[in-house]
Amino acid sequence: MYIIAIRTMKPITTLISFLFMCSMGSQNGVNFVHSFATTSMLESHSYSVLRKPSGKKSNTIHKNSGSSNNIIRMNSAISSSIDEDNDTTKYENPNNIDDQVFSAISGDGGIKVTVATLRNLVNELMIQHNMFATPGDALGRLVTCSILMANGMQDEQQLQITINADGPLRGAVSVITGGGRFVKGYVGSPQLGNMPLPEAIGTKGAVQVVKNHPSWPNPYNGITAVEYGDMDRDIGQYLAESEQKSCALAAATTFNEILCTSAGGYLVEQLPGVEDETIAQIEKNLAALVELNEKDQKELQNNNKMPANLLLQGKTPVDIAQIILKDLDMKPLGQLSSPPVLKCQCTNERLLRALRLLPKEEVDDLLEKEE
Repeated sequence: MYIIAIRTMKPITTLISFLFMCSMGSQNGVNFVHSFATTSMLESHSYSVLRKPSGKKSNTIHKNSGSSNNIIRMNSAISSSIDEDNDTTKYENPNNIDDQVFSAISGDGGIKVTVATLRNLVNELMIQHNMFATPGDALGRLVTCSILMANGMQDEQQLQITINADGPLRGAVSVITGGGRFVKGYVGSPQLGNMPLPEAIGTKGAVQVVKNHPSWPNPYNGITAVEYGDMDRDIGQYLAESEQKSCALAAATTFNEILCTSAGGYLVEQLPGVEDETIAQIEKNLAALVELNEKDQKELQNNNKMPANLLLQGKTPVDIAQIILKDLDMKPLGQLSSPPVLKCQCTNERLLRALRLLPKEEVDDLLEKEE
């Protein structure tokens, strides 16, 4: 798959892509599906991508990972992270001036919510890759989904999401380490002109998610189909089909020309043992959140921008989490110790190793064009 893509690129694009892929490590691993049981949640609606395990067969292999022990460890880890003083003032972020990833849990421990605002990070990506708005929207949504999914992971773990579809964007990749604090990503066509996002991404292709840890003998790898071409719904579908998670995932950005004015998203996860009453309340609260976003959408004339319109109007991650967990005794789990930043492990040595693997003609072309 990567070889075909590389051979169609210009030499300098080939080199950059190869360096990026080398830094991500091996892609060959054991496919898996999360084994803990989940109950049904909401059907999806237009904006917040609420999904439940579909039972649909995906391109994954079921792997027994000791589900009961995993549930105990997971719930214990979350419980130990609860901010006992329940004070949310320490997480205030007026007008979302800073990037922030905040998480909270319902009082009964049945629902975890992670919310992010990432405008500064997306603008850094825009500058680094000299991107136009449509590629920026695609990469912004992908990075947001990746950071939300990485919340709670160990610092040593790595999460990589690759979208390969038939659109002119020519795919996108995001890699997260440091528990969500370190980010890198790229799109195949950073200067693609304005067009609807599904047209840019394409609606035929694959979502590949790779999770790795230095102590694991092999990375875990899950693959599902691209159907919608808007990043968050396709990744939400991956979570439902491949990892069998009941969740709600939304991510969006807004732009003024090439300036990102808001970016962020949320992930609502149903944990084992959740009560039916909690699910019913979450349904009610998410409906209220969508209604609030649609009100802002009409005022801002932004379509399908859940929850970027809320962020643009000054709602912070804490505000959004409070709306989602209204009447569920929200308990803060905290926020990332520092905002997510771009970080690449590329070195001069890695550059030289990559150059040695390029054909001599391409190296000569790079030298001739001084690229």
